[in-house]
Amino acid sequence: MSGAFHPARGPGDRLTGLFWRRPGVLLALLIAPPLIWLGVVYLGSLVALLWQSFWSIDEFSGLIVPEFTLKTYAELLRPANFDVIVRTVTMASVVTAASVVLAFPIAYYAARYARGRMKAVFYLGVMLPLWSSYLVKVYAWKLILAREGIVTWAAEGIGAGNVLNAVLSLPVIGGNSLSTSYIGTFIVFVYVWLPFMILPMQASLERVPNAMLEASSDLGATSWQTFVHVILPLALPGIIAGTIFTFSLTLGDYIIPQIVGSSRLFIGQAVYMLQGTAGNLPLAAAFAVIPIVVMLAYLVFARRIGAFDAL
Repeated sequence: MSGAFHPARGPGDRLTGLFWRRPGVLLALLIAPPLIWLGVVYLGSLVALLWQSFWSIDEFSGLIVPEFTLKTYAELLRPANFDVIVRTVTMASVVTAASVVLAFPIAYYAARYARGRMKAVFYLGVMLPLWSSYLVKVYAWKLILAREGIVTWAAEGIGAGNVLNAVLSLPVIGGNSLSTSYIGTFIVFVYVWLPFMILPMQASLERVPNAMLEASSDLGATSWQTFVHVILPLALPGIIAGTIFTFSLTLGDYIIPQIVGSSRLFIGQAVYMLQGTAGNLPLAAAFAVIPIVVMLAYLVFARRIGAFDAL
């Protein structure tokens, strides 16, 4: 008898042996495609966007001048452009604050009290609006908030039609009906983004230990003190995560202000108009950089207050 039989090793066996001896090679091959996508397509497009924001438009020919300048960013300080930035940031802040107020009771009930079938109903109710078309929801709200819509009809039915008309006549509202006003834009923003606030907040509240609530009660704390000193700090990471979604999505959205809103522009509409009909790509890029800068500043602030420590 000669030596033991050794079957021939094919390329697949040698490759398997290589991966077994050097697991780092397998890991590199697995993460290389998403890293290339992230680095080239995503980060590369952001770098190109940032670089183009330092170009300018020749006022005589209307052509893009690919030379480094801060002239385009100076144009953002013009009253018309600066109003767009302030209007968008204000709307994003108000929508985020309203979403927190509306989402917290829902998330708290789902996290602390809902069980079994009720929790399934909760998830279904929160997720169901996300399964329908974004445009369908926005256009549906356009009809609901129109002057001939159900909201106006209900207001007139309860004798509040004059009050609604008085509110709409205010210059700050910016429209002659809810479907063309800041109030209508605000309502639709809150409706569309509210699930993105509820879900992370509910997940954060579920991690609050019952023992800490019982200890707070045993030490004589009132319900309000328990909420402020125990529940709110522990739920803060989920709240911050939700605000990141609602704030950033509102900053960059242009469809809702375009369909349900006044004639006054938001950042998303300005970017769409400038890079399209106006052909001012550098100014459009500069406007697009604003939400990125605002969100980076917000994330730095959230990190400094310790909002990410429990994530």
